[in-house]
Amino acid sequence: MHEFKAACVQMRSGRDVRANLDACEALVREAAHSGALYVQTPEMTNVLERGREAQMAAVSLEAQDPFLARMSDVARDLQIWLHLGSLAIKREDGKLANRGFLLAPDGGLAARYDKIHMFDVDLPGGESWRESETYEPGSVSPVVELPFTKVGMAICYDVRQPALFREQAKRGAQVLSAPAAFTRQTGRAHWHVLQRARAIENGAFMISAAQGGTHEDGRETYGHSMIVDPWGRVIAELDHDEPGVLVAEIRLKLAEDARARVPAIANARTFTVDEVAL
Repeated sequence: MHEFKAACVQMRSGRDVRANLDACEALVREAAHSGALYVQTPEMTNVLERGREAQMAAVSLEAQDPFLARMSDVARDLQIWLHLGSLAIKREDGKLANRGFLLAPDGGLAARYDKIHMFDVDLPGGESWRESETYEPGSVSPVVELPFTKVGMAICYDVRQPALFREQAKRGAQVLSAPAAFTRQTGRAHWHVLQRARAIENGAFMISAAQGGTHEDGRETYGHSMIVDPWGRVIAELDHDEPGVLVAEIRLKLAEDARARVPAIANARTFTVDEVAL
């Protein structure tokens, strides 16, 4: 298979896990009915809650998580590869994981990924985030071999770490991903250029579903779920922050062509950095 349809599900997740689950399932089914074989949801699909205690109370251990269980049934029912961009999952040690899941068409778990890079920032205007206070970072970056392509898994803030995506591309990933809950402030400034840069420098498709709008906990996310081709062209975008579905045709030959035209990965060399004091 050299072509397939991919979809991004854009959401506005709130505090009610059950309501988020119902909304997610409806949008995933819409995407699958549009012919998408690979469907991706955004970061924190199951719940967006800024308060640590309330977030802890809302989520479950992976083995007991109702969101994951139901979406496994949905993937099996629709016969799709379902990439849950991330769920907040309770860990045995009392912390949370910001964990992505790739579900196979039989409903089985093909891969999981715990977000590596924590969003610990102080933005202009007083907006401040300390993700590491609640979430335990991961340390393994997966590249998953589907029957038709290899997919690299990442989450949101990871997109600012190009080395992660380069390593995935070196291991054959033709599709890269950064499902996100980008803040409105950083999204307006950087979302498009970061998505295009990761696609261009790796000769790969970049598929990133996003949260959008004003959420119940007061945060504002940017939306603009998008799919970028390996030459850096935005081939599909939800040009707003409302919930919805985005579908595009993925022609894998474009990744081969881009890497043949500009073989940046093959031309890369190891080097050292020498600090020169004057």
